[in-house]
Amino acid sequence: MNLRTINLAGFVAAAAAMAVALYLQHGRGLEPCPLCILQRFAMIALGMFFLLAALHNPGRIGQRFYGVLQLLAASAGIIVAGRHVWLQSLPADQVPACGPGYSYLVENFPLLEAFDVIFQGSGECAKVDWQLFGLSLAQLTLLVFVLFFLVVLYVQKRVSSPSWLTQK
Repeated sequence: MNLRTINLAGFVAAAAAMAVALYLQHGRGLEPCPLCILQRFAMIALGMFFLLAALHNPGRIGQRFYGVLQLLAASAGIIVAGRHVWLQSLPADQVPACGPGYSYLVENFPLLEAFDVIFQGSGECAKVDWQLFGLSLAQLTLLVFVLFFLVVLYVQKRVSSPSWLTQK
């Protein structure tokens, strides 16, 4: 596979992940918690970086630049999803109290303070509403972000090989 195809596949995979999230919200009635919203931001950013790289189809230096952006977005997703999985693993008596919703926090607090409160998570973040193969949505999302991270690392390693770039 060439770089453009890999970047386009990354975009399609991120778009599919967002489509599943939107289906679960609007089709199945699962409302996203504040940490879910942050994971969506990371997934959208990751997808956009893949799309930009596919459209631009850069050489080695450009692909390294896009790779750094992709790794940052995937890392942000791993951190937030990891926090979400951790909250879900807490015993019931250690789960934080449910807090205000995402929109309330963003509208009524300075942005950095709102993100700090959102990242802390709350009771609704610890609730497991849906599972697939015994994994919660947060665990599946963490797995997806880790897979994206590994694919981008692999591509960045391969970009070092000049023969691979001639396959545009």
